[in-house]
Amino acid sequence: MPDQKIIKMKIDGREVQVPQGTLVIEATRRLGTEVPSFCYYPGLSLQAACRMCLVEVEKAPKLQTACTLIATEGMIVRTDTEQVRQARKYMLEFLLTNHPLDCPVCDKGGECELQDMVFRYGADSSRFVEEKIHRPEEKWSELVYYDAPRCILCFRCVRVCDEGMDVKALGVGMRGANSVIIPNREDHLECEECGMCIDICPVGALTSGTYRYKTRPWEMQYVSTVCAHCSNGCKTTLSVRNHEILRANNRDLSGINQDFLCVKGRFGFDFTSHPERLRQPLLRKGEKLFPVSWDEVAQAAAKKFKAAYDAGGKDAIGFIGSNRTSNEENYLLQLLARATFGTNNIDHHRSADYTGLITALGERAADSLLTMEQLYQSKAVLLIGNDPTNQNPLVAWQIRSGIRHFGTKLFLINANEIKLKRKAQQFVKIATGQEAAILKWLAHEEGQLDPVLVEQLVQLKAGLETASDIAVVFGAEVSGAAIAALVAFGSKLPGKARYMALGDYANSRGAADMGLLPDRFPGYEYVEDGGAREAFERLWGAVLPSKPGMSAPQMVGAAQAGKLKALYVVGANPLAHFGTLGFGRGKLELLIVHEMFLTETAKVADIVFPAASAYEKDGTVTNTSGEIQLLRKGAEVMGPRSDLDLLRILSHQLEKLGLGKAFHDKTPAAVFEEIRKAVPAYNVPIAGLLTGGAEATRVQIARNSHAPYDVPAGLIRSANDTLFTSGTLGRFCTMMESLPEAET
Repeated sequence: MPDQKIIKMKIDGREVQVPQGTLVIEATRRLGTEVPSFCYYPGLSLQAACRMCLVEVEKAPKLQTACTLIATEGMIVRTDTEQVRQARKYMLEFLLTNHPLDCPVCDKGGECELQDMVFRYGADSSRFVEEKIHRPEEKWSELVYYDAPRCILCFRCVRVCDEGMDVKALGVGMRGANSVIIPNREDHLECEECGMCIDICPVGALTSGTYRYKTRPWEMQYVSTVCAHCSNGCKTTLSVRNHEILRANNRDLSGINQDFLCVKGRFGFDFTSHPERLRQPLLRKGEKLFPVSWDEVAQAAAKKFKAAYDAGGKDAIGFIGSNRTSNEENYLLQLLARATFGTNNIDHHRSADYTGLITALGERAADSLLTMEQLYQSKAVLLIGNDPTNQNPLVAWQIRSGIRHFGTKLFLINANEIKLKRKAQQFVKIATGQEAAILKWLAHEEGQLDPVLVEQLVQLKAGLETASDIAVVFGAEVSGAAIAALVAFGSKLPGKARYMALGDYANSRGAADMGLLPDRFPGYEYVEDGGAREAFERLWGAVLPSKPGMSAPQMVGAAQAGKLKALYVVGANPLAHFGTLGFGRGKLELLIVHEMFLTETAKVADIVFPAASAYEKDGTVTNTSGEIQLLRKGAEVMGPRSDLDLLRILSHQLEKLGLGKAFHDKTPAAVFEEIRKAVPAYNVPIAGLLTGGAEATRVQIARNSHAPYDVPAGLIRSANDTLFTSGTLGRFCTMMESLPEAET
């Protein structure tokens, strides 16, 4: 953003410098001075409804609302005079006129802003003797409850739903003392069920269906971690009691998402306690899977795996990883495949072509990848494919926020009329699968397109050329050679274009970065590149394969044809996703799975290891914009183990059988230290991660003599999740599944 003029002012006798245009309430916060407010909320329109933020301004005839007053040069403000304290006390007395004194049973007790202010300013009595207006509590949805008597009409919920979410599901009904918040469908909500209205409410008027009447804030532990669902990497704070997750929110406004969470981040945690959760290892005996001890299953897995390797060789074994497991677990999985078994038959469900983007950018990748903060501050955004509102909600939030706060111009190219069209400067509707041809025309003006479409593209180019430093965002619809055309087009735009590929799940980018690819080592180094291979051989102490392996669809097809004898699957459901086996195992002789539930793949496995979820382990994940964050264990779980521990156990058992070397790093932190050595882009400041921040990677590969990069059709494929689905995991999120919106 452009540099702003700095002004000087005094607050309670202390001089402070702030940018011109700063609100007085924000200026006071720079000094650590609290000016209470119920209706004010950063980023939303100004309301001045609660009058709690009154301050004295020298030479002003009366008290002023700090939430609407703009700081000016030489202004002198006093925030704690007797007149100010009395005004706030009287305002609280007025707010309590109809407010029920039910703090002992109110879910907001202990973290209520009104309660805190009453304690602070001592409004312990009232001159009002009239009977309080009472209304019964209303259930707006399975997730949102409304208690009108507690509402103080700050209108935060209405504004965040309208301005922030662009949903407009809440409004104000009646007048005066009878005013209430009303939902958009008379007595119930029909919306995105994000729960923003609950967390933004300063009192107990709006409460959560997952948390109400279960516990108290001081009885819980709070663990900051990363959401387990989409690829945007929102920080979520888990509220845990007795190792049970009771709620999730982000009320401290930290992380790359600040105050935003979608329905999955706020309510999609109950899969951890689902009754179908696997708690014991399973071993197939005959036609059925039976629970067995850890010793028995570990020895059986190692013996069967080595037997398959001895019988068919390295080309007869395959590994399919997950885009939900941590970076450390993904790193060890590819290390097991390459260093222990000598195969590059390793892949995962690729929902975005990160490899294509890094390859197309080459040496420019280090400073040409777009972070979430840069997306928010961009002057213009070009979005090609994807539906961020459903598939990448934080991306949609950042775009909408940029439009509101900075006047960002949004340009869309899409085969569907997505919700963000309402905010777009220009929308170009294309036929499904036409993205590659469109990008080729934009880059080189080559190819035959409909004249009307060409005219729209000419207008789009003209619009983009009026801005600079364009943010280019694209989904799975753009891959391989089409990305190269996109980068060529971006290089012609004013300023510096930055790029973001949109994947599906929590660690989709990390899985690619860590080398869960048949043709790339960690850091996207080519497996055929002798120099890169020698460097990894020295690091890992093993001879590595130089020939690219099979992709995930190829491995599933080879299993069907009997060419693949053994398949090791970690946190994925390939038999359902790729569908070629008809939910069967084909001619596989051995199938080993790490899973939380009996998925289609796990049901036909020979061995199933019960795995811990992302909310039950430590580690790191990398979001779709390449920002690394820490996973933190929110709850202990009986039975399941982390995928890192499962891989370590297997490596030790294999070493006993004379195959490979055991993994001796016992903690995710130790594995991450090895990753920092193996992948220079991951050598980021640890302090930033430990303090809850996100550190951007700077992945890049040198230009080389390899042929232009491209991918087979269908290899890069989005699951096209909605706000209420999350691949296989979404089936076990009971609260989300119960919503009417999830059925549409």
